[in-house]
Amino acid sequence: MRYLVWALRLVIFVVVLLFALKNTDRVNVYFFADHLISEVPLIVVMLASFVVGAVFGLLLTVPGVMRRRREIASLRRELDQARAVAKGGSAADAPPSPDAILPVTPL
Repeated sequence: MRYLVWALRLVIFVVVLLFALKNTDRVNVYFFADHLISEVPLIVVMLASFVVGAVFGLLLTVPGVMRRRREIASLRRELDQARAVAKGGSAADAPPSPDAILPVTPL
């Protein structure tokens, strides 16, 4: 299976390399306010667009990842408290959960 993965990577690399070699024409890149960068290879423009899109895509996932990490940490704390109570400790030894202090009520 490992050889198959490496063969697939090699094929993808060769295809991307051939694509890059076919797109070496020089192009003008126009930005807002008549800002111009002239004579840039097309493959550089395409690569820069891909990188910028990938970075924006990753930045969009950050809030969800952070929210899940906070939720996992909270659930681990609750699990540790439940294990401590199950081992013979009392519920008074464990700190109260936030829901016990301030119950959540619908608006």
